[in-house]
Amino acid sequence: MRFNLRHIVPVALLSLVGCGVETPVSETVPVAAEELGQARSMLQLSSDCPGCLAGTEGASFSSGFERERVVDDVYHYRIRLRVGATANDVITLHRVVRERFPWWPARAPESVFMVHGDAWDFQGAFMSSTLTEAVDDKKSIAVYLAKKDVDVWGIDMRWTHVPEGTTDFSFMKGWNLGSHAKDVGTGLTVARAVRALTGSGGGKMNLLGWSRGATVAYAYMNAETQRPQGLRHVSGFIPVDMVLKFGPEAEEQRQWACVRAAVGGMVLGSGRYEGNLSGPGAGVAIQFVGKSAKISPNDPAQIPGIELPPMTYQQVGIVVGAATFSLLTNEAYGIQPSVPFYHFTAGAFGADGLPVGLQHVQPQPFFDFLSTAHPFQSFTEMVESDRIMCGDESLPYDDHLAQVKVPVLYVGAAGGFGSYGVHSTKLLGSKDVSVHLVQKPGMPRVADYGHADLFLASDAETAVWEPIYKWMKKH
Repeated sequence: MRFNLRHIVPVALLSLVGCGVETPVSETVPVAAEELGQARSMLQLSSDCPGCLAGTEGASFSSGFERERVVDDVYHYRIRLRVGATANDVITLHRVVRERFPWWPARAPESVFMVHGDAWDFQGAFMSSTLTEAVDDKKSIAVYLAKKDVDVWGIDMRWTHVPEGTTDFSFMKGWNLGSHAKDVGTGLTVARAVRALTGSGGGKMNLLGWSRGATVAYAYMNAETQRPQGLRHVSGFIPVDMVLKFGPEAEEQRQWACVRAAVGGMVLGSGRYEGNLSGPGAGVAIQFVGKSAKISPNDPAQIPGIELPPMTYQQVGIVVGAATFSLLTNEAYGIQPSVPFYHFTAGAFGADGLPVGLQHVQPQPFFDFLSTAHPFQSFTEMVESDRIMCGDESLPYDDHLAQVKVPVLYVGAAGGFGSYGVHSTKLLGSKDVSVHLVQKPGMPRVADYGHADLFLASDAETAVWEPIYKWMKKH
């Protein structure tokens, strides 16, 4: 199958791929509700959350809990935290859970904390059906699990809060895998405390990371091994469709990562800390394609700074989903995608080898998904990810992986990182490792289940979410 776009389209939309010092995490076990005499409501915790931030190195709440109904008795809470010295050092925590009464979550012994990847925040990654009118609100993994009585938590990383119009990104210089891992630790501390205070117990939680969020989660798991067992937060680890390190069978892909890391290092050395290898504004082009494909699907596509062949905006949107690899390739600089034929969604292809449709996702909800990308992202985490894939031993994020001994479930998409991500789990010390690879019989890699199909596909509930839920219940 041949593709013409790699010679025409530069390395735009590069953040679609995935995507120091070890960072300390909280050393305080969350307060048990029983010790306080009775459980509290989420409304009470908006103004008084005893012990919720103990040990989080100066983190503070900058808002109370906000609450919105999703569907039936499932509600979505969110709260914003300041986690650093500047106005941009902010994260948001999410909780999706069933309610008994307004502001009173139902008891949920099972729990999971989710970490998103590039471009999209928690809601875009794990609750995308709530951001489009084309899909029923309950067709997202977070809502699916909540309806199964799982207490779902997650994080919006710092860069998702940077407003449009920002021009000075010097504050991003110190934002890396380590700072994001530290923020995950803060989020887990708060989540366990709030769960205890609202009647679900303060036990350890499953940690799920998708795409670059899995890389952040690996970095967190690595750091957590340096704490006493009783002060660790994670009971089970679920990396979803990502490579931390390539195995010996993927030497070519490792070398590709080395090239990306070298180019990225030069960009960082020039003083640019935002964006990706194609330039600043990592999500601006993604947003533009999604919105244009929705509003003007049949108009000739014109994207500032990108030379395109004659295509409509709808065709460009389909290419972004089904032939993502063509947009992650710049042969002039030797840049290749992380893995061969990496794509977001499985496509249908015409006789000329170009994608003409999507297999598992309708165009409208996919374009809505693209439209919700965030414009800016810290660049250092991307470069560090490539350095680790390359085999750079100087970074601290994999020094103690052999000490990670919690149960592990790797979930991969055959048209995403797929089986390439299995080797990373072998670096862990766990003897309980399961692999769930989603692939369609007889499909070539270029058209198989994609990186985002895991959360967007019409059959994702049975193909992906149900196996994750059953694994959590079993463990």
